[in-house]
Amino acid sequence: MALSDTDPKAKALQLQMLRDVPVWRKVALWAELNATARALALSGLRARYPRADEAELRRRLADVLLGPELATRVYGPLPERPYDS
Repeated sequence: MALSDTDPKAKALQLQMLRDVPVWRKVALWAELNATARALALSGLRARYPRADEAELRRRLADVLLGPELATRVYGPLPERPYDS
């Protein structure tokens, strides 16, 4: 059994409101959520790799989104980072 601090009536109202949202709006909300998640991931990568250029950051983002194995198969290996030696 899941624990919840939400009143059952409030939870039922939330579910009904979600059901009433038009599909186009749900798709738009998911797109916004996806864009926000990508932006946060990219921001974290910029902080972790401050000397990386945009191409490297995009390639590292592919690792986050696809996993390292698939990202390497699709985009090739990560670039060498001579500035870390």
